[in-house]
Amino acid sequence: MTKLTLGAHPYLLGFEQLERLVERTAKSGNEGYPPYNIEQTSDRSYRITLALAGFREEDLSITVEDRQLVVRGRQQDDSAERVFLHRGIAARQFQRSFVLADGVDVGEASMENGLLHIDLNRTVPDAVVQEIKIRKG
Repeated sequence: MTKLTLGAHPYLLGFEQLERLVERTAKSGNEGYPPYNIEQTSDRSYRITLALAGFREEDLSITVEDRQLVVRGRQQDDSAERVFLHRGIAARQFQRSFVLADGVDVGEASMENGLLHIDLNRTVPDAVVQEIKIRKG
């Protein structure tokens, strides 16, 4: 018995990249930090919200790399200058990735009360009907 992968299924021509996309998403292993929400704000827009208490705008970078939204954060560790009796808030770096579908564009990002909001917009392509002429052989 032959195992058919998603990209090799006879009715899904040209979807090999979808299989690679699923594999890449599964390998991202973000380990749960920082916590985030994804909400649909309209039929064609979404908002990703990351909880980033203690981070400033200067500590963060947001990039789109190969259809992947990547948010990175690095806090300055000033613990050498301070004496902690208890340290429950760690200064740590992170990288959180989100795979973007074709037609999803990153809008603006804003920081409010320790929450980073990133707005996404989906463009809907016009439906195109193409007639194929049959050449006489």
